[in-house]
Amino acid sequence: MILEVAVAALVLASLTAYVVLGGADFGGGVWDALARGSDAGAQRSVIAKAMGPVWEANHVWLIFAIVATWTAFPAAFAAMFTHLAVPVTIALVGIVLRGSAFALREKAVEVGRPHAGLGHLFGAASIVTPVFLGAAVGALASGTAGRTPGASDAWLAPFPLTVGVLAVCLCALLAAVFLTLETREPLRERFRRRAFGAWGATAVAGAAGILTARQGAPLIFTGLTHGAGAGLVLAAVAAGAGALICLLARRYPLARVCVIAQVAFVLWAWAGAQYPYVVVPTLTIAQAAAPPVTITGFLVVALLGLAILIPSLWYLFRIFKSSEQNS
Repeated sequence: MILEVAVAALVLASLTAYVVLGGADFGGGVWDALARGSDAGAQRSVIAKAMGPVWEANHVWLIFAIVATWTAFPAAFAAMFTHLAVPVTIALVGIVLRGSAFALREKAVEVGRPHAGLGHLFGAASIVTPVFLGAAVGALASGTAGRTPGASDAWLAPFPLTVGVLAVCLCALLAAVFLTLETREPLRERFRRRAFGAWGATAVAGAAGILTARQGAPLIFTGLTHGAGAGLVLAAVAAGAGALICLLARRYPLARVCVIAQVAFVLWAWAGAQYPYVVVPTLTIAQAAAPPVTITGFLVVALLGLAILIPSLWYLFRIFKSSEQNS
C-alpha cells in the first residue's frame, strides 16, 4: 500500500495546486462577471493582467491529476468518468470555452473590436465550471455516483450541489485576496470589500456542506467530525479566521498565505474523510490500484517529470510576475 498511497498523495498535491492557482483564475472570472460601477473597465483590466500570461499553465496540475488517476487507479478512473460523465463533460467544456473567450476577448480589446459577448461567456464559464467540478466531487464523496452510469441524482442532490457552490465561493475568495496584492487604491479597497463578502459566503457554504453531508454523505460527515478530518476542518476554520483578521488589518501578503492554507485544509479534510476510498463506497486505493509494476513505473516517471516541471513553473511565474510588478 505504500506506493499506492504515495501516488494518491501526489494526486492530492496536484489537485491542491490546481484548486489554489486555477481556482484563483476561476475566481478572477467571477469578479470579471460581477464588475460594476464607473471603474468596471479598470477592474476587468487588472483581472486580465493578473491572470495573464501564466494563467493557462495552471491547468497542468489538473492534467497531471487526471493522467495519474488514469494510469495508477484505472478502475476508479473508469467509475468516475462513467458515472459522472455529465458534470465532468460540462466542466471540461466550460474550461475550453472560458479559455477561448478570455484569449479572444483580449485580442478584441487590442484591435478595438466589440467584445461584450466574449466577456459574458468568460464570466459565465468561470462560474459554471467550478460548480460542476465541485458537484462531481460531492457526488463521488457521497457514495451515490456508482448507482447508474450518468444518473442525474448522483450530482443533483443537495450535498453535491452545496459542494459546487462552496467551490465557487473558494475561487472567489482566493481571487479577491490575490487581487489586493495586484492592485493599488482605490481598486485595492474594492477587492478587499469583495474578499469580505466572499469570506462570508464561503463560511455559509462550508457550514451548509457539513450539514448536508449528514444525510447526503454520511461517511464524509463522520470523517469531517471525528479524528484527523475534524482536526483539518478546525485548521481550515483557523486559517480562515486568520485571513479575515489580516484583511481587517490590511496585511495582504499574510492574508494570501492564510487563504491558501484555508483552501488547502478544506481539500485535505475532504481527502482525509474519504480515505481509504477513491470511489465511495466501492473502491479503496488498494482495490482501484494498477499492478505494482505500473505503480512503480509511474512514480519514477512522475517524480522525474515534477523535478523538471516545478522549477520551470516557478521560473515562469517569477519572470512574468516580476515584470508586471516592475511595469
